[in-house]
Amino acid sequence: MLINRLKNEMLLFDGAMGTMLEGAYKSGELPEILNITNPDLITRIHKQYVAAGSDIITANTFGANALKLKATGYSADEIIAAAIKNAKAAGAPLVALDIGPLGQLLKPAGTLGFENAVSLFAEQILAGTKHGASLILIETMSDLYEIKAAVIAAKECSTLPVIASLTFDKNLHTFMGCDARTAVTFLNAIGVDAIGVNCCQNPFDIAPIIDVFTQFSRPPVLVMPNAGLPDASGGYSVLPKQFADALTGYYKKGVSLFGGCCGTTPEYIAQLKKSLKGKKPIARQTERITAVTSGNRTAVIDGKITVIGERINPTGKPKLKEAIKKNDIGFIIGEAVAQQDAGADILDVNCGLPDIDEAAAIARVTAEIQSVVNLPLQIDSVNPKAIESGVRIYNGKPLINSVSGEKKSMASIFPIAKKYGAAVIGLTLDENGIPDCAEQRFLIAKRIVKTAASYGIPKEEILIDSLVLTASAQQEQVFETIKTIRLVKERLGVNTVLGVSNVSFGLPNRAYLNSIFLTAAMSAGLSSAIVNPLSEEISSAIKAFRVLSGSDKGAADYIAAFSAVSESKASTSEAVHKDLTALISSGQREASKTAIRDLLTTAEPLVIMDTYLIPALDFAGKQYETGKIYLPQLIQAAETAKGCFDVINKVIKTEAGTCKGKIILATVKGDVHDIGKNIVKVLLQSYGYEIIDLGKDVDGDFVASEAAKNRARLVGLSALMTTTIPAMRQTIEKIRISAPQCKVMVGGAVLNEEYAKLVGADYYAPDAMAGVKIAEAVLGKKIGE
Repeated sequence: MLINRLKNEMLLFDGAMGTMLEGAYKSGELPEILNITNPDLITRIHKQYVAAGSDIITANTFGANALKLKATGYSADEIIAAAIKNAKAAGAPLVALDIGPLGQLLKPAGTLGFENAVSLFAEQILAGTKHGASLILIETMSDLYEIKAAVIAAKECSTLPVIASLTFDKNLHTFMGCDARTAVTFLNAIGVDAIGVNCCQNPFDIAPIIDVFTQFSRPPVLVMPNAGLPDASGGYSVLPKQFADALTGYYKKGVSLFGGCCGTTPEYIAQLKKSLKGKKPIARQTERITAVTSGNRTAVIDGKITVIGERINPTGKPKLKEAIKKNDIGFIIGEAVAQQDAGADILDVNCGLPDIDEAAAIARVTAEIQSVVNLPLQIDSVNPKAIESGVRIYNGKPLINSVSGEKKSMASIFPIAKKYGAAVIGLTLDENGIPDCAEQRFLIAKRIVKTAASYGIPKEEILIDSLVLTASAQQEQVFETIKTIRLVKERLGVNTVLGVSNVSFGLPNRAYLNSIFLTAAMSAGLSSAIVNPLSEEISSAIKAFRVLSGSDKGAADYIAAFSAVSESKASTSEAVHKDLTALISSGQREASKTAIRDLLTTAEPLVIMDTYLIPALDFAGKQYETGKIYLPQLIQAAETAKGCFDVINKVIKTEAGTCKGKIILATVKGDVHDIGKNIVKVLLQSYGYEIIDLGKDVDGDFVASEAAKNRARLVGLSALMTTTIPAMRQTIEKIRISAPQCKVMVGGAVLNEEYAKLVGADYYAPDAMAGVKIAEAVLGKKIGE
């Protein structure tokens, strides 16, 4: 079986089809069309890689999805059938169905729905399976959510092996802010057959990524980097021998699957084949951890007491009940943000109410919370349909609360956890209820762990809840819970969790009793606690225990929390600015609009924009630049600020007085990618600039004429493909003639400062925030400047 070969052999993929095709197709045309219009060319390129020693040939299907093919007249099935036929005609030993990004960001960062993404990937995978692909390669991904959509489509439509590969920037994060630890934790759980890194700037800078992947990845690791970046002459900065030497170094770390991305011609693959000749895979000792993730953040349950915020659970909370029933997302988001700010590591999400569609409610609430808060979530329900609804829509590796020792419960929950890659809380109860003694509870825990293993779920994905009973009614049972924690830790080596607040139900001074019980549980080895992180008593107990247990090294966190000198009371203006900044930077749209409406009763619209709104957005931008938030959060902050601008504009009844200037944006002729441009557009609009978006694959004459017609002072040009750099230069030359007043900024994955100068641009924008700073330099920062 191929899966066994992936695990036990050194296998070599091919190199860069795009590089080999440069100049072979018309400007703006998708290279996948050549599978039908020029199959001999594609087959000839495949043959060169086969001759160079490739074991797996990647079909020319990277962009063969319905979104990108819509204007071509071809279906995904037609293109994929032809592509696989061409690869087989070249003598490919194995053929990989190549699946790249869809070309649109998924909600909430973009407009593409998750289920729509699953359907688009499913169409590709069904075609690849039908036409004889050997495996599925999901590559050059930046968003875990998009990978999840593709992997789910693969699980639901095919039995072919699946490899998932991401691309990282120079700061070792993906475009959407995902780090290597989060990526490998998620991919381990969702069950791909190999985990990889591809593209990136060169084969040397990815060493830290490879270190994390080889340390934590359960399946084999794939590496397929670029041959550096293209230089001004059209060549690449890393030579074949240098490329092969770098990848041979990764072999020594445990990588067993290899290939090349941009710039890697058959010469590179031949040199790599020579360097790896005779080598066998090196066995790796993989570190096993218990962890859950969001789309760009990991919570490791490692003994420091992981805090799971309990406040998004309607039990005993009438305001939350009403918010769930009325779909008052603003209130729910406020609870989520408050718990995050209070130090929660994970948030529990429970929508269990009678007379509502719980499955629909939990999916909706989960999607809304993860659009604002980047903490991992715990999907909490007694209804398996609701659990599946929540974990399916979730971006990352969630925690399921819960499964019990009942056969029916395990049979319904474990398949969900396996399919979607979730960790699971196991309750020590079964068909006979909750046992009175710790030993019996332990036996149920043991049964849960054993049964999970039979579904392919390892014990590090299980947390055992030994169940807290109320001290007011079952006082003698309280310490049986503590005893069970010790037994589970000592005999099973499994992490534990408790819903602490249950112990004080029906008693006065609940917070104090909860904190004392929590301290006893932590001393017995409790790993995580479902608590109210806003409780001062609970928070203090956890901080103190972390010091005493040694997990807070040097008591740094404890000192920071308790030794701060009280500041003098801020002025009303300072307080409003602080509140609005927090609301906008956390993406709380409705609450931000309410704050703006309140301000409008006492301040002029333009004053609000310059004094409160723009500085608040600037704060989010600085958070992004320093790596404290990532692109999804920045986009949410921008959309929130844009909504605030809309409120103000309705009051003054016109946008004419609030526009800071016109900016024209376009992706240059021959380039059909516009994700980066669209992100820049959202951010600039949120700062009050009027954006004239000309779209993608835009002719240079049209850009120049629009710049002249609109008297624009700034044009932004984007390019993702090296083949469109000449078009960018030509467009700038035309702008200089038609609109000499215009400054030009350029950006895109293939650009750098050197290229910006080469094409004649005035500015290089490496990211969206840089674009804002350029706009402010050219057009002014304040409204009306």
